[in-house]
Amino acid sequence: MTNTLPKATTLHPLDPFIQRLLSAEALLPDSDTNVLEVVGILKSYGVVLDAYSRNLIYIADHQFLVLFPFFKYFNGKVTLPQLLRHWWHDRINFEYAEYCMKTMLWHGGGKLDEYLDSLEFLERCQAAVAAKTKRNPLLQGLGRLFPEFFAEQVRQLVYYSALGQFWRVMSDLFIDLSDAYDHHEVTTIPQVVAFIKAGLVAAASKPIAYAVEIDGKTYDLVPLAAEITFLMDVAVPYVESVFFRGTPFLGTVSYNAQANQISPDQGRFDYGALYADPLPIGGAGIPPTLLMQDMRHFLPDYLTQFYQAQERGLDDVRVKICQSFQKSMFCVTSASLQGLLPHPADTQDPQEADANYAFLSSWMDRLATSRLSVVQL
Repeated sequence: MTNTLPKATTLHPLDPFIQRLLSAEALLPDSDTNVLEVVGILKSYGVVLDAYSRNLIYIADHQFLVLFPFFKYFNGKVTLPQLLRHWWHDRINFEYAEYCMKTMLWHGGGKLDEYLDSLEFLERCQAAVAAKTKRNPLLQGLGRLFPEFFAEQVRQLVYYSALGQFWRVMSDLFIDLSDAYDHHEVTTIPQVVAFIKAGLVAAASKPIAYAVEIDGKTYDLVPLAAEITFLMDVAVPYVESVFFRGTPFLGTVSYNAQANQISPDQGRFDYGALYADPLPIGGAGIPPTLLMQDMRHFLPDYLTQFYQAQERGLDDVRVKICQSFQKSMFCVTSASLQGLLPHPADTQDPQEADANYAFLSSWMDRLATSRLSVVQL
């Protein structure tokens, strides 16, 4: 049921979208085609996220302070056939997973980011670094020359693990969504959003922790006592960093400060998935190209047939995948915003309704320049 706002409340220019969210609908219109695209692409994305998650967690757990991790993408199993596939690029592009991880690390935000700047973390970090470098004079010398170097490397490894744990949950959620669609249990976009929202809420308080084993001893770098949780401390910063802010794509804008093509304020970045123009996908220096290439290998048959029937067939399949993926991310964003509402969406308390409206209005301000209007077509 749509909330009735106090008469004094000024309607937001994107009020229809706010009303959709308050009515348990979605930012993406409901249609059979949109459901097919969103569920199909999330099925493929879920398979890719499974691989990304496993590799990120492997790197965090087994490549701790390995300065030249030549085989970090092999998950500990290096064989000649794997090497040949790797060199021929017949593989999962784990570089995109690292791109997302580094984007999160750079933008920061949330309790995890705060914890990594705390004295407690630095003390735990120093203990692990000392154990790792105690038999390596070269690393010890490097640490003395650059006192902050190892701490920053460990912070990055924490994000490897945290993003891996986050994607582990999302991979399972998207595969379960696909199964529900196959069994005709999910048939509309609002049902897709409700399914994702339920999964996010169920995992909201899931603890995020990180420990590394060195010489048989375990070092808790992010202990359970730090109370880092799935939703607020990893999922929300992920949405902020990857869906909204992102990073400027090399070759599309000038990094020259005098050109003024990139805002000096990270908070004003709008290079995330919700803003990206799908057409450059396939170009050099465009990180999502790697993701689209990975998802291409795992498209369900019905989605491949849908793309094949369109103009150009599969010749521009990466662009088509990106368009479907963008639609799916508006669904995930819808589920996230509904799950983060300060009060129940159907509240009858005018003050609570006003708070919900103000909360969504602030997000609509940011979505005004996104591709929200494009996905309505």
